[in-house]
Amino acid sequence: MAVYFHFHDVQFQLGPKRPLKAWISNSIREEGLILGEINVIFCSDEHLLTLNREHLEHDYYTDIITFDYRQGQVVSGDLFISYDRVLDNAKKFTVSSKQETYRVVIHGIMHLCGYFDKKKNDVKLMRFKENYYLSKIDFE
Repeated sequence: MAVYFHFHDVQFQLGPKRPLKAWISNSIREEGLILGEINVIFCSDEHLLTLNREHLEHDYYTDIITFDYRQGQVVSGDLFISYDRVLDNAKKFTVSSKQETYRVVIHGIMHLCGYFDKKKNDVKLMRFKENYYLSKIDFE
């Protein structure tokens, strides 16, 4: 199927989409799963906060909310990413905004592949997966 990128209420240059789509597809395949349809929607803090309140009953800012529509081995879903949080986190962790964007994207993809990040061991595995897949892409 396919990966689509959308910009709700933010504008920035994501860069070449083809290598990013291939990276996402290859990551899913390496997890032993099949790419379905994935929408990556970049938005503002305020939009994501509204979604967080409405759908998860959480009243705080976050960098990503993942809606999982997976059916069996076919990975599908919507990743809503706050570009405001991405920029703040890039400064906080002293990485490029592109690297932080990709980290948040692969974090959401790993959620769609069945990984969690609520318990200590789950967080450890999630970080390992993020770092592993980030090592497979060029940020230049």
